[in-house]
Amino acid sequence: MARPKKSIELLKAIRVNVRMTVNEYLIVSSNAATLGMGIPDYIRKKVTGRPLPRTKVTPEDRKLFIELSRIGNNVNQLTKNSHLRMHAPKILFEQLAELYNLLKELKSNIKGK
Repeated sequence: MARPKKSIELLKAIRVNVRMTVNEYLIVSSNAATLGMGIPDYIRKKVTGRPLPRTKVTPEDRKLFIELSRIGNNVNQLTKNSHLRMHAPKILFEQLAELYNLLKELKSNIKGK
């Protein structure tokens, strides 16, 4: 039994050739690879304004991100407790704030890959 025919709206019958510089091609291919897409699909979605998939995250980065989130949660709890108990030394506030900012920076670096 043969495969059913596609409707005329679903056929990709029109071909469009686009010229670009080497740098432009490298950018497009890098963006498509980051999203786990082929170049034609990436260009088609980008041009038609359809939403692109979210950036792929490797399993190792996902585990690291989860662990950093857990650490960040612990830091938030420690900070809250130190604010509630005003007898904590000022240096503790500074160290917790520094640690919190470092964790936020690490998370953004993981997302930015």
